[in-house]
Amino acid sequence: MNRSFWLLRGLKFILFAALFVAAAGYLTMTLWNWLVPDLFHGPFITFPQTLGLLVLTRILFGGFRGGRPGAWSRHRRAWRNKMEARIASLTPEEQEKFRQKMQGACGPAWMRRKPVEESQPLV
Repeated sequence: MNRSFWLLRGLKFILFAALFVAAAGYLTMTLWNWLVPDLFHGPFITFPQTLGLLVLTRILFGGFRGGRPGAWSRHRRAWRNKMEARIASLTPEEQEKFRQKMQGACGPAWMRRKPVEESQPLV
């Protein structure tokens, strides 16, 4: 491939990344300055403060791990294998009891059993 083609492609990527960051920052700043001062009596913020706020939220909530594809599926698969190994060591009666208990606690909300309330004698 032509070296200038890769250079042009890299410059386009940097330009679009900068445009995306600027648009996200402007949108966040606009929403903040529209909502927070009126609702919570908070301060107005500037564009650099908005970018700092976006970086801070990314660090606190998203991290900079780079979104490895399949990371959650690996954790889920490992957890499932661990649970299957534990269940395999139970007797069939214990397995059925465990399944019923888990369905009562973890099933859809409309299927969950209500805890049995003990009736108190009237005094």
